[in-house]
Amino acid sequence: MQGTPRARWLDAEQQRDWRAYLRASRLLETALDRDLQEHGVQLSEYEIISMLSEAPGRHLRMSALADLVVQSRSRLTHTANRLERRGWVERRPSAGDRRGIDLVLTAEGRRALEGMAPVHVESVRRNLLNHLSADEFHALGSAMRSIADGIRSQAPGHDVGKGTDAI
Repeated sequence: MQGTPRARWLDAEQQRDWRAYLRASRLLETALDRDLQEHGVQLSEYEIISMLSEAPGRHLRMSALADLVVQSRSRLTHTANRLERRGWVERRPSAGDRRGIDLVLTAEGRRALEGMAPVHVESVRRNLLNHLSADEFHALGSAMRSIADGIRSQAPGHDVGKGTDAI
């Protein structure tokens, strides 16, 4: 095949570390999700209502929220539907642009989040922070920001993943 770049294979150490990252990231997400199940929510649902709780006025434009939580707009719409049925969020036309839709955290959603937040924070501590020194955790955060910035810079015009680092 002419024109196909040659693969730059990972060496043994890189392969070991890459596979460790894959396993650990999947195990971590599974553990965080499992711990939220006692409240009947998925990690992706928790992340959305958490982002709304931190936003000014407890609302965000749906397209901006999709970027923050790195979800397609379609997937966010489905998740918002589930949260809306629970009474935790509502949709409203965006104040600055009536064509846009804001997702707003309701008082009921805020109460639900307050019940879930201690469970989630303890899960993060037990499943992540307790296994790393403060320096290792700082290095992990720095490395993940570099990766996110690099991926975003390689795909100009794609909005997935733009936004803040808040969780």
